[in-house]
Amino acid sequence: MGFRKAMLCAALAAVVAVPAVQAKTFKWSSASDIPTFDIHSQNNALGNGVHAAVYDSLVYYNSQTFKPEPQLATAWREMSPTQVRFTLRSGVKFSDGTAFTADDVVYSITRAMAKTSNYTVYTQGIDRVVKVNDTTVDFIMKGPNPVLLNQLTELRIMSKAWAEKNKSVEPKDIRTKDETFAHRNAMGTGPYMVKEWQPDQKLVLVKNPNYWGSIPTNVTEIIYTPIKSEATRVAALLSGEVDFILDPSPQDLGRLRGNANLKVIDGVENRTIFLGMDQFRDELPGSDVKGKNPLKDVRVRKALYQAIDIDALTRVTMRGLSQPTGSIVAPQVAGWTEDVHKRFPYDQNVSKKLLADAGYPNGFEVDFACPNNRYINDEEICQAVTAMWAKVGVKAKLRTLPLVTYFPMIQRYEASIYMLGWGVPTFDALYSLQSLVRTVGTGGDGNYNVGRYSNQRMDYIVDRIKTETDLPVRNRLLTEGLQLQNDTVANIPLHNQIIPWALKKNVSVVHRADNRLDWRLITVN
Repeated sequence: MGFRKAMLCAALAAVVAVPAVQAKTFKWSSASDIPTFDIHSQNNALGNGVHAAVYDSLVYYNSQTFKPEPQLATAWREMSPTQVRFTLRSGVKFSDGTAFTADDVVYSITRAMAKTSNYTVYTQGIDRVVKVNDTTVDFIMKGPNPVLLNQLTELRIMSKAWAEKNKSVEPKDIRTKDETFAHRNAMGTGPYMVKEWQPDQKLVLVKNPNYWGSIPTNVTEIIYTPIKSEATRVAALLSGEVDFILDPSPQDLGRLRGNANLKVIDGVENRTIFLGMDQFRDELPGSDVKGKNPLKDVRVRKALYQAIDIDALTRVTMRGLSQPTGSIVAPQVAGWTEDVHKRFPYDQNVSKKLLADAGYPNGFEVDFACPNNRYINDEEICQAVTAMWAKVGVKAKLRTLPLVTYFPMIQRYEASIYMLGWGVPTFDALYSLQSLVRTVGTGGDGNYNVGRYSNQRMDYIVDRIKTETDLPVRNRLLTEGLQLQNDTVANIPLHNQIIPWALKKNVSVVHRADNRLDWRLITVN
């Protein structure tokens, strides 16, 4: 979403007001809990979606068009190529009744830029935010930024006074066990507020009586119950214990589609599942190769890639709920092309030859870490890949962990090979390239490049994209960066997720490509 020299106007209320007919409770489930309620601590898609029920951002995506629309900001215009002025919504209160002002915006964006923040990829290009008056702020940019609005959809606003009062000025560091008040508590301007959160057991949200907007939903209470077991999760839907499950297992979809009381809605998510590799250490912990790191050799990385039978994964493990890809971004993302999408072919003989040419004719042992409750069939995928690698001599020592411990672990660089699923909230490949293959640095550079891949050309491309405003040139650079990731096998792409949602027939939701519920639009009849 680029800025024009003229006023970038925006309609005031994006959501049509529809009176709630009857107060309803909405009960839902998925495999894992959110990792934190701190809105700048861990950039996790499930958490971000839940946070959006409690905290607002300046702009947010319209669930039908996926264009940014007004939320806490009502209008914006470019004062210069590096200065964007936002007009804030008047009369907004936090759920504790205190007024929302420009001070909260300045504070929240600054907080998102802190060292302990995991959201610096969204503050990319922002130098600082300046208060003009109580209802106006200026974003001062390091250079022109054509995707600023898209980035702002994931930067939610926290009360400065509340954070200071509760000693939560800085975000919780996800790499440590230290906690702040904002980790387990929340207080925003959104349509709901937290009544109760027992991690890994239950989260209860209730309507915020001070909410500024009128929204179509008739839901006054939201109860989330994380259920790791696929069978138990599906049973909860069939019995009526829950109204909706975000991640039904592929093997249960036929039964769910055939149930007269349920419905299943599908869509391709803008999330790519891939495998990353430690390309930094000189020796891999736990490997039988001493004195060197096999994963630094592109021939080894390509051998691992070409040993994966992607068609078998799609057919058997995913039961068709995946779109095989050779790219680290999905087709909805700017920069994607058919050429970037092409995979290296599955070929065990080529894989064995590459390993032999690299000096590993008998393969080697290597650590392999995966989550077991984050992505569709994540553990099963990793088990299947482990068996495929064994056929070419690579003995992967698989360990699986729940997401609450998995993500802090990989962020501490404690995995040799790891699984990651990367959605693109900005629908622009810069978000992926900067996070995943830019050399680890500051300001969001390499914030999930936990294999610590480093390539000078890639760094040049990413840094050029950050401020390039000529869209044809920018798109060429995006595609060049994606192709360079493929050519150097920086990561091993597997597939784009196809997301089915299963729910009762009396429940109405809008399916989104970012696999999150729009709380404003849910109705229970």
